[in-house]
Amino acid sequence: MPLEPLKPPLTLRRIVLILIDIFVWGFLLVALVALNAVQVVSLVVFPFSHRAFRRFNRFLANLWWGACVIASRHLAGVRIIVTGDEIPERETAVVIANHQQMPDIMVIMDFALQKHRLGDLKFFVKDILKWVPGVGWGMLFLGCPYLKRDWSRDRSSIERTFRTLVNEHIPAWMVIFAEGTRITPAKLARSTAFASQRGWTPTKHVLLPRPKGFAAAIEGLRSHVSAVYDFTIGYTGGIPTLRQYVSGAVRQVHLHVRRFAIESLPAARHDLEQWVRDRFVEKDALLDHFYQHGCFPHEAESLPADIEKG
Repeated sequence: MPLEPLKPPLTLRRIVLILIDIFVWGFLLVALVALNAVQVVSLVVFPFSHRAFRRFNRFLANLWWGACVIASRHLAGVRIIVTGDEIPERETAVVIANHQQMPDIMVIMDFALQKHRLGDLKFFVKDILKWVPGVGWGMLFLGCPYLKRDWSRDRSSIERTFRTLVNEHIPAWMVIFAEGTRITPAKLARSTAFASQRGWTPTKHVLLPRPKGFAAAIEGLRSHVSAVYDFTIGYTGGIPTLRQYVSGAVRQVHLHVRRFAIESLPAARHDLEQWVRDRFVEKDALLDHFYQHGCFPHEAESLPADIEKG
């Protein structure tokens, strides 16, 4: 079953961090709206140079997202423990990850900063967010695809986004939360029932992925990306909210990484859909080990001595 929500004690340290958090993140949100205004001005460049327009907005994303990551590292004290395959810097890739709560995005951003791909993150975003100042408008300028969660309506928009990435040689990590939503016990029960109906392996810690978006991404980006990254995110003690994550309630998060060269993926759509389902069955086994032992398989040997395991 998915972890329960995190319920940290309200210590003096947390009270101080919450007060600092209100000030720092309030400032960052105001700064984000100001950056939106700068992004609007950058539109004058677009007719003359798409490349310059994209590089400038990448710089702004790297600036603001980087500030968020630095704040979570040095103010909140969050440490990301990464294990698994080695990931090259500045590689273009499709990323799949399990989705539990908003801090999952912060974990991916932290790792992307390490690999010099922070400003190049692309997320599938709910369509309604494009009307929301701040993050919603910012992602619009970054060329993130906005979805109505209806494949017949979203397909043309998604394929147009992929064509732009390929034709304009835009570096990216295309992040896909293939489960389509955050996991909850009720959603897991529906996922398990659906798996049983189809004769598929049921899962305990992740939802069955919705494979159409992933298959479309591989078909549309196969000539552009070098690999698929499979991220498995593990929390101890409970799943934190974003507020808890940035206010010191979380000291460490575990990220297990697997890298699959794009040449190793199957060509047929049906096989791609099965491929991503298989990854989530494996991801489920990884999380099962994590919840039993406090670390991912083979992780204990690589942890620094000052890191508590479990």
